[in-house]
Formats: sequence, structure tokens, C-alpha cells
Amino acid sequence: MTNAPPPPTSAAQSARTILTRLHEVMASRVNAQGKLNQVVGIIGECLDSEVCSIYLLRDGALELYATRGLNQEAVHVTRLGLGEGLVGTIAEHIETLNLDEAAAHPDFSYRPETGEELFHSFAGVPIIRRERAVGVLCVQHAEPRRYDDIEIETLQTVAMVLSELITNADLVDTTARIDAAATDQSAQRLTGQKLVDGMGAGIAVFHQPRITIEHTVADDIEAERHRVYAAFDKMREQIDRMASQAEFGVGGEHEEVLETYKMFAYDEGWSRRINEAIDSGLTAEAAIERVQQRTRMRMRQIDDPLLRDRMHDLEDLSNRLIRIVSGQMGTAAQMGLRQDSILIARNLGPAELLEYDRRRLKGVVLEEGSLTAHVIIVARAMGVPVVGRVRDVRSSIREGDLLLLDAGNGTVNVRPSQAVQDAFDAKLEASQKRRASLATLRDLPAVTKDGVAIELMINAGLREDVAALDLTGASGIGLFRTEFQFLVSATLPQRERQQRLYRDVLDAAGDRPVIFRTVDIGGDKALPYMNVEDAEREENPAMGWRALRLALEREGLLKVQARALMEAAAGRTLNVMFPMVSEPWEYEAARDLFVRQREWLKQRGKKLPAAVRYGAMLEVPGLIETLDLMLPHLDFLSIGTNDLTQFLFAADRAHPRLAERYDWLSPTVMRYLRRVVTTVSGSKVALGVCGEMGGRPLEAMALLGAGIERLSITPAGVGPVKAMIRSLDLGALRADIPAILAYPSPDPRGQYRAWATKHGVDLGD
Repeated sequence: MTNAPPPPTSAAQSARTILTRLHEVMASRVNAQGKLNQVVGIIGECLDSEVCSIYLLRDGALELYATRGLNQEAVHVTRLGLGEGLVGTIAEHIETLNLDEAAAHPDFSYRPETGEELFHSFAGVPIIRRERAVGVLCVQHAEPRRYDDIEIETLQTVAMVLSELITNADLVDTTARIDAAATDQSAQRLTGQKLVDGMGAGIAVFHQPRITIEHTVADDIEAERHRVYAAFDKMREQIDRMASQAEFGVGGEHEEVLETYKMFAYDEGWSRRINEAIDSGLTAEAAIERVQQRTRMRMRQIDDPLLRDRMHDLEDLSNRLIRIVSGQMGTAAQMGLRQDSILIARNLGPAELLEYDRRRLKGVVLEEGSLTAHVIIVARAMGVPVVGRVRDVRSSIREGDLLLLDAGNGTVNVRPSQAVQDAFDAKLEASQKRRASLATLRDLPAVTKDGVAIELMINAGLREDVAALDLTGASGIGLFRTEFQFLVSATLPQRERQQRLYRDVLDAAGDRPVIFRTVDIGGDKALPYMNVEDAEREENPAMGWRALRLALEREGLLKVQARALMEAAAGRTLNVMFPMVSEPWEYEAARDLFVRQREWLKQRGKKLPAAVRYGAMLEVPGLIETLDLMLPHLDFLSIGTNDLTQFLFAADRAHPRLAERYDWLSPTVMRYLRRVVTTVSGSKVALGVCGEMGGRPLEAMALLGAGIERLSITPAGVGPVKAMIRSLDLGALRADIPAILAYPSPDPRGQYRAWATKHGVDLGD
């Protein structure tokens, strides 16, 4: 954070004027109701607003407590439930609304006693205490208009001060409700999302104590600014020290994550926003919290998981900074874990997770979190199971509660009964025995009972994933997702950095093949440092401007990657695969670009691959119609079952109502796959499947029956699938497949399972 404060913005000046007057009101001897009456008058006057109203949460509803402009008879009469009307919507979602025509909003609820039919425009912000909305501050005008950003920022700043005022006056009841919920002694089962697989048992430990800001209005702005300067310096020293001390045993993508995290710590834009909040008249703690609240609101509005994860990194840094500036530095990590523990947090940053003793840390439960978050990459490298998106953990879990975490099922058992503990222990023991049994298959070939060799490969995307080759005995990497490096990086990875990653992967793989899929970004994998304007506005990003479509337009991106791959594979065979090919010309254009880059490197005396093999992913169903035209130019073809299935059924696989509706074993999917096998049969093209479908024993059995003999799957799936393969009479299955496809059962999954049971196939059940 630079030591030269920026000149105050007009937003800060406006907020400071209001805060100065509010400070006088708060210090006066007027009762709480009188203070609120004065507050709405001050805000309305300073913002030249015809209406200013304050709603506070009482007995589970938002009650109109004070107003300037609405009918005074409505005060303490008008009440709205959480989620009811515009005010209830703001409180429930902790979001800001800025409307030029309030009545046009779908959540608008007219209350005749207020007399608000005269007013069209509306803006409202939540009043937040302990990350919960305890009220709403709103303004209205008769003329339709949207409020300026300056006015919204001023309202948000004032809402912070109101939070202190109404809490000190004991006008809200959230504390009682939270404390009452925390006294629940009964066993509970919480559900969430699997982020890092595994099981763990331990006592609940909260990552950090709740820090409540008691003073929001600054007495000396310059003194507050210098407190923040000192806190920034201390925070950066901590981050640098932790990043330098992080040890994982092997290098990996998590190291780049930590470097990215450090970049956020030094971000001048973030520090400038805190400075501006101080300019408005807030204390250092309140200024950091003010910016943090805005970050949280933005997170709730972001659909892009990558951008949301970047905001989580800023959230983590904000928590660290506010603890430093307030002098409340104690976290569970600093106090030390004294026994096996499950860590509880709303969210975590990668550096914070590194502070914990890995011998005692048995799992993590997050209120938020996602699969692409930086902390998840680090947790996976540490081998710590994580369950995310678990709601209301602070109201359901107490410090010291016994927790049983089963990330595979996305469950957390709180204060479990003895019966639940016994079942958990039995499952854990069975899981350990099963893993031990499957480990004995590592060096055995993936050959069916009737002697058909199946090629089992793994999917990867990080440097450390290559270690799974030795752990599983897989024959190679059938899909290396090169976009992971782009997704965890704060800037576009330069050629040298890409080349280093690809070379490290090839070195670690040795003589086992690695198929590199060219970068698959765009759509739901938008990069904040690339201005992909079309993708940002797409209504259906999965079918939009992404993968090879984007790469062919951004030719420079693909050229750099081509050169990096060619130089990394010098003297070896390079396998390159292009994603989401829709028509033959797209594949040909991408292949020709690689050929030109190889010639470009040759002219400059660079060492080149001994050979380059080119392949495509079949994810777009329509490609089957021209596949015969591509086969003479292909070395291999990989079926991407994840995207292929959603395109076949026109069903977004991320949609909660559709995720389980369409089965991979349905005749639609299986007949399509059989048609692909028939089309490719007789050509020189090697055909395989890379996707989740191949990583499940029953589905993998069906794929083999359809004619597939190469699977690229998650490392965890190699053991179970190999056990299935070694118990399977493939000839018998292929003899029965035509009848199964010709006369499918209404329950196709049951049909395949019945066949497996009859023929003694090991499905791991």
C-alpha cells in the first residue's frame, strides 16, 4: 500500500459529510428512536432524496422503524418477511437494489399504508452485522431514475454506521436467534459438495474467532490511514514468509497458486478502495470491512466460478488484514491443533490452510468453496478431504463438537450417535481394505478373463497429478488438461512457463504416453485477464465461444502453446488433441497451425519432437456425420462423454434438476457410442473415451461391451475399473450387447447390472 493517499473522491466527501453529522447524532442523548428519525432526515437531505427509510429486523420480520417521506402512520406498522418485497429481498440475499421503476421488479410488494405509490425509483442496501442482514436502508424518488454509484456507495457506508448504532441500542434480535440455534445438542447431518475426496473424524475447530467492529466512525482519518499502512506491511511479510516455507514434497501447480495469492496481497486497486473508505470517515477496521462487504455482494452476483474464486482470495486477505489492524491475530492455526480436528470456515485462502499442522488436520468444512478454488488445489496436494457449500455451519456446529466427514458423499455428521460412529468406522475400515486390495492390482495387466488387453490411462491437469501413474499402474495420461495452468494463473502464462510445465510432465511420465489437450477456455472457464467479451454475455456458455472455437480466433494463444509443446517434447513423441471439434475444417486449421509452428521452430534451429501425433475430441454429436472425412487425417480420437451427453440430451449437466435425469447407460448414449465404434472400425485411428463415464465400473463395462478398448479416467477410478476388467468375459458381453441395444429395458442401468451379477463381474459393490 503506497504511503501517498489519493485525493478523496466525491463519494468519500459525500459520505464524510453525512458521517460527521451522524457522529453528532450518535453522541447525543436522544433516545434510539429519536436518533433514527434524525438519521433518515440527514440522509434524505444530503442525498437530496424525497424518501429515506430504515427497516430493522424484529421478531423475524423487517419493521419500518423510521422514515422521511412515507406516511408516519406506517412506522412500526409496516412489516415485511425475509424475501418479501424489495426490502425483504435485499435482506435475504444481502444484496443492493438500484431500480428506476420499483413496481416493475418481480419482488415488488405494495403496502398502501406507506403512501409509496407516488414514488418510482428505489435504491436499498442491507445493514449488516456479523455477516447477516439486520436491516435495510433505502431511498426513493418520485421521478424514475437510477441512483449514481456515488449515492449507492454513500448508502453502503452509512449502513455500516447504522449497524453500530442499532446494535448498541439493542434494536435487533439476531444475536438471540443465533445463540438459541447454537444451543442445539442433537445430532445433525449436514450436506454439501465434495471438493476433495476422503474421510476424516475429529473435533470441530473454527478457523478464526468472529471479529465484531465496535467503532466505525474515525476521529482522526490520517491516524486510521497509517494503521492500515502498517497492517498491509505486516500482512505482506506474513504471506511472503508462508509462501517461502510451504513444502509439499514435490513441485506442483499449487506453487503458482501461492504466487497468484501474493499478487493479490500487493494489489494497489484493493488498497486504494480501502483508502477511499477511510476518506469517507470510517475507522481502519470499518474501511476494510466496508470493502469486504462489497466483495461479498459481488461474489453473490458472479456466475463465473473462476472469478468467484478470485474474490474468495481477496476475502481471505481481508480477514487477515482486519485481524492484524484490530490486534486480534489469534486463529486456530496459531493456537495449534491439540488433537485430530476438522476445520470449520466460511472460506479459506491457500496461505491460511498452509498454517495448519497436517498431522492433526483431518478435514475441512466450508460454508462456501468450489472445485476450482485455489485452496482446493492446495488441499488436494496436502491430501486433506474437503466438503464445501455446507449451509449454516456456525448455527449447527459448536467448537469441540465431534464431526465425521465423508467428502465422497458430501456429508458431515455433527455430534453423531454411537450407531452413526460405528457405521462410519466400518465404512472407513472397508474403504481402507478395499484400497489395499486394489493396490495389489497396480502391477497386474488390465486384461479381461478372455485375454483382451484394455488400455487404462489417467486424466490429469496439474504437475503433481503425474505421480498417480506410479501409484495406479496406469499406462499413460490419456487427457492432460492444459487449461488448468491458465485457470490458476493471475496472468496469461508465458511460453517459457508453459514449456516448463509440459517438459516436467513428460519427464515424470517417462516412456508412458501423454496426450495434451490444447487449452479449453471460454464459456464457463472465462479468464479475467482475457477480454472475451462475447463469452461474458453468453446465455449458454457451454455451447458458445469456447475451446477450439476461441483458440482459432485467438491464434496467438494457440501459437504460443504449440511452440511450448513442441520444444518441451524435443526428441520425444508429442500427442496433441484438439477439444470440441465440430467440423473437419476446424481440426485441419488447428493441425495446420501446429505444422507451421513446427516449421518455424525448425528454421530457428530449435530441437523438435521425434514425431507428432494429432487427435480430436468427439464432444459435439454432429461430428459423427463427417467423421469419415476426418479419419484419414487423424491418429487418435477421444470421446468426451461429459459434454457429449449434455449435447445429446440438450440438458445442461450443471443444472440441478437435470444432473441426474439422463443416464449414461441410456440407449441414446450407448447406441451413439456404438455407431462411433462402427465408423472408426477398420481405420488406423485409435479410439478411446476420456470422461467420468469410463471411471465407474458399471459404465466402463458397458463401454467395453460397445467396442471401446482405451479408457482415460480419474486416478481414483483405475483400481476399481481394473478389478472389473479382470473379472469380465468380454466376448460374452459383446455377444449380448446387440440384443441389449435392440431391446432396451426401461431401466437400462438395472439391465447392465443384472448382466454383471449373472456373470460374476466385480463392480466393487
